[in-house]
Amino acid sequence: MKIVIFTHMTNPEERMDPWKEALACYEYFSDEIVIVGDDWPTEFKWDYIGKVFQEGFDKSYGDWVINLPTDMIFHENDLEKFKTYLIKYNDHPAVVFPKFKFFSYKKCEFKTFDTLAINKNKYPDVKFNGGGDLCLATLNGKILDQTNVPIVNVPIWNYDTTFRTKEIIMEDRARFARAWFREFNNWDDRGGETPDEAYEEWLKMVKFRLPNHLIKKDISEHPKFIQNKLKNLRKEQFGYDCFGLIDDYKPKFLNYFNFMKTKIKYPMIKI
Repeated sequence: MKIVIFTHMTNPEERMDPWKEALACYEYFSDEIVIVGDDWPTEFKWDYIGKVFQEGFDKSYGDWVINLPTDMIFHENDLEKFKTYLIKYNDHPAVVFPKFKFFSYKKCEFKTFDTLAINKNKYPDVKFNGGGDLCLATLNGKILDQTNVPIVNVPIWNYDTTFRTKEIIMEDRARFARAWFREFNNWDDRGGETPDEAYEEWLKMVKFRLPNHLIKKDISEHPKFIQNKLKNLRKEQFGYDCFGLIDDYKPKFLNYFNFMKTKIKYPMIKI
């Protein structure tokens, strides 16, 4: 069984992506790494994201092909479980992983499921063109998700903006907001074309989601690939203390209630 991980990166040092740590993880979990997106333009239309994903998939020659951006990694303790699941579900077109999102390294939330592993050996015709984002995995026009493919208890540790400064977040959010507008002719929840507009909308989302971050973690519990980078976080980086917001938005009853509902619905999902 050959496992290939494809990833996409553009100016990862400038964008303060944890790309070296991600590649160390991907090397640990796969037989081959494919990198695409190095020529990603500054200004683009939203559907370009799915095209980059498709390029990565098409250039990956393996039995299982996994799409991972450089802000998502696995935990080394899940390696054997990871391979066992791929063997077990070898007749399925894909499997989905639970994604745990970190703002700060101190705590996270179970946010969603991601269909990141595709059984290319048996289902080579998967396309990355589905959903509202135009980049979800589809087969014969149908989105592959937790409703029709197996859920595997191998968590994705998602660090998104953890290592970025305010200035980088502002520019990056505005860039993607403009890409969204070119595609859909609206700003949706992306604020606007300027860094200030995009950042304010992003900050609103952060304040709304912070009370859902109920799962506490020590640095020593994070994947070994990322621990040193977390230890060296500086105050100007979002993951240090969420720009001073981490203790300002406390969980309320509804946050705990929804958390317990999710635990009951998906008892096998743990991080």
